[in-house]
Amino acid sequence: MVTTRQTNPALPWMTFLAIAVAGLFYVKWLPYYNRAFTAAATHSIGQSILTGAAADPPPPSLSAALDYARAYGKAIWQAMALGLLLGSAIQALLPGDWVAKALGKTGFGSVAAGGLLAIPGMMCTCCAAPVVVGLRERQASAGGAVAFWLGNSVLNPATLVFIGFVLGWKWTALRFALGLMMVFGLGYLVNRMVTPNEVEAATAQLAQQAATTREAGAFVRWIEILWRMAARLIPEYIVLILLLGAARAWLFPHVGPEIGNQLGWIVAFAIAGAIFVIPTAGEAPIIQAMLSLGVGVGPAGALLMTLPPISAPSLAMLARSFRPRVLSVVTASVVAFGVVGGLIAKGLGF
Repeated sequence: MVTTRQTNPALPWMTFLAIAVAGLFYVKWLPYYNRAFTAAATHSIGQSILTGAAADPPPPSLSAALDYARAYGKAIWQAMALGLLLGSAIQALLPGDWVAKALGKTGFGSVAAGGLLAIPGMMCTCCAAPVVVGLRERQASAGGAVAFWLGNSVLNPATLVFIGFVLGWKWTALRFALGLMMVFGLGYLVNRMVTPNEVEAATAQLAQQAATTREAGAFVRWIEILWRMAARLIPEYIVLILLLGAARAWLFPHVGPEIGNQLGWIVAFAIAGAIFVIPTAGEAPIIQAMLSLGVGVGPAGALLMTLPPISAPSLAMLARSFRPRVLSVVTASVVAFGVVGGLIAKGLGF
């Protein structure tokens, strides 16, 4: 009689925990701890990734696309690799009902859990997207997943510290106050949009996933899911990064004192910020450079709230994880928060 050796049931989730802690420590926590001292000493965390040392973005060209892709890729590749590892591991290594128990309800509890779990992640919107894909595959509620997605960038404690040292603590207060409303308010709103049919479908899919998990080894499934996620998400991600790198001059055609505090400029910059893509904390040097060139505080306040939470690439990566209506509501709401942030910055004379 031949017997098969069973994997220790605790080994998969312990592996996930080890990857999460070690990965975040190496990619996020330690570098940002060290970077905070640089920000405190120099009141800078580097050049604007939007324009570099120039006053305006370069004109649209293949060179502009490649230059931005190289700079952006250098800044985020480790975090993106970690996001793919964690997003696939959530689906394969965690017990099938853990995510659903923590984030699967449609009340405010799952939204609060998603937002709080996001805080140690400190990922940019695109690097958090694969993790959100994994959470949704394991039946996290739409609102809980949205809170996790937005919270990673908007409530990133390291970024809040950088903003304080680079731009001033009033900017940190503005970001934190509106960020809390954005993360938890939008998460709750999205959960209110969930229909009873969607809840039933999620329950049925969770049961089917549990049966599949029993049939296949956790680590084999992890490799398979990781491969599928990478093959689906990375190509479209690279294409959109190249397009946005080339289109910088169209989204931000001029940066200077002509960009005042008029409502039209605030709205325009809020929309551009929601489309464009930046690495974690990239908004701080972008806004610092713009303010030094005479851009009004209104458009700067709009970028403070719209550059980090969403982007065209992250929305594309999550197109299969949420209904189009949900992503439309999130996008419109983020732009609205940007307009409010710009008006507050203008009204308070930042």
